[in-house]
Amino acid sequence: MTTIFFATDVHGSDICWSKFLNAGKFYNADRLILGGDMTGKAVVPFIHQGGQNYRVTLLEQVFNLTNEDELTDLKKRVRSRGYYPYMTTPDEIAELEKDPARVSKIFLQEVLKVVQQWMDLADKKLEGTDLKVYCSPGNDDMDEVDDIIRSSKRVMLMEGLVTQLDDDHEMITSGWSNQTPWQTHREENEDQLKVRYEAMTSQLKNPHTAIFNIHVPPYKSQLDEAPELDKDLRPVLAGNSMKPVGSTALRAAIEKVQPLLGLHGHIHEGRGSSRIGKTLCINPGSMYEQGTLLGAIVQLKKNKIENYVLTTG
Repeated sequence: MTTIFFATDVHGSDICWSKFLNAGKFYNADRLILGGDMTGKAVVPFIHQGGQNYRVTLLEQVFNLTNEDELTDLKKRVRSRGYYPYMTTPDEIAELEKDPARVSKIFLQEVLKVVQQWMDLADKKLEGTDLKVYCSPGNDDMDEVDDIIRSSKRVMLMEGLVTQLDDDHEMITSGWSNQTPWQTHREENEDQLKVRYEAMTSQLKNPHTAIFNIHVPPYKSQLDEAPELDKDLRPVLAGNSMKPVGSTALRAAIEKVQPLLGLHGHIHEGRGSSRIGKTLCINPGSMYEQGTLLGAIVQLKKNKIENYVLTTG
């Protein structure tokens, strides 16, 4: 029997990444699988006010820091939420307000710096074990992340590949999603996704015992319900109107192939499990901003799922 631990959408949270790396030992897992969206979404300026004083605005709250301990504590808090602290000055902030391209460059620089730190931490923590991390960057992750992952000894970049997970189970992997209102890094239309999935499923030797590690959930799976947005990208009915936003191409692939297991993410609110024919689909959800790692433990036998449970830690 093989036990896997799956989590996704950690979005740059240091505490979630550390918990994920510890999950193998904690849950006695044989395989660690990380879904897409590894990176965070924002830089938080720490604006120097002279001496040891800094001013920081986090979630619309202003913090006036006056000593090293306060600075260290708030940096840790920012990183736990998946944001990137950036040390700067009032003069530089004034310049950046006029130069969006430079802001983007700084954001990329901070993202890649943390991804490298994460790879170094994984190599250190998993050294001397049989554990490796199988991952595929998601739609929110820029292309430059891939080369840093490739340099890791313990984190394996699996995008577009068919992987022999154990003697009885193959896994296909992709972090790409169907199109979103935000025009993120790795998204494409359903016809393109269909080609992407078929390129992998056509290589499966035993499709019915396969695992689909696909970032986006299948359409109308109950794992893809997200708040409906108006034309200005604001939630309809204060977020109380929900609609399915998953991939129709993925649902068609699952209906056709009927793999043993689907592992998904992308929709943070979509925590749960559902069945499409014989396929069990799981979305553990995401609460990265609270520093909480949501996951799923799945115990696999040759032709069946022995047991599974959604975790919170």
